[in-house]
Amino acid sequence: MDSNKPLTEKESLELITQMINRAKDNFVDTGIGPILWGVVITFCSLVQAAQIHFDFDLPFDIWWLAMLAIIPQVFISIKEKRERKAKGWEDSMMGYIWLCFGIGIFVVNFINRSLFEVFEPVIQHYRETTDKPFTSTWTFATCYLLFVFGFPTIITGASRKFRLMTFGGIFCWVSAIVACFTQTKIDFLLMALSATLAWLIPGLIIERKYRARKKANV
Repeated sequence: MDSNKPLTEKESLELITQMINRAKDNFVDTGIGPILWGVVITFCSLVQAAQIHFDFDLPFDIWWLAMLAIIPQVFISIKEKRERKAKGWEDSMMGYIWLCFGIGIFVVNFINRSLFEVFEPVIQHYRETTDKPFTSTWTFATCYLLFVFGFPTIITGASRKFRLMTFGGIFCWVSAIVACFTQTKIDFLLMALSATLAWLIPGLIIERKYRARKKANV
């Protein structure tokens, strides 16, 4: 075949298809990241709901686990980057999106704690003079967190064409609106359910497919 001969339209399409398929085969997504965040956020949410329901305190803020989770997330991103043979611009973007997500959780929590220290006397007076379910600044901070949860989830699900994760992100946003009208402990149960639907279950599915694909290539 003459290497200088221009490709026909059919040959060009075949070449492009081969390149796309090769990139798909080389793409690595272990699912460990979504599993990590799904477990951490679900656990923290359930513990926070238990603290409110049973009226007890821990010697530390359980949401520090979300900040600490950034450390393994960095190592996971590095490991997946090394395993990728074909890397597009969106892979780098996804890493930054999820890193900002983890930092965003910490920032929202920090702002919430700072506000609580300032407005605690007002909140205490509010609870004593009304019957409305305003227990702490978490009453509305949960709405902000659920809204933050939806962003990286919907972007990731849409870009990867993973409908289950996209649905999970939309569920986070719906829960953010619902949480404006429910008690705080219910908000955290919604948060636990959101994290499970948005990350934990999709992550387990991705991880299972990754292991099957890796086993098939051995």
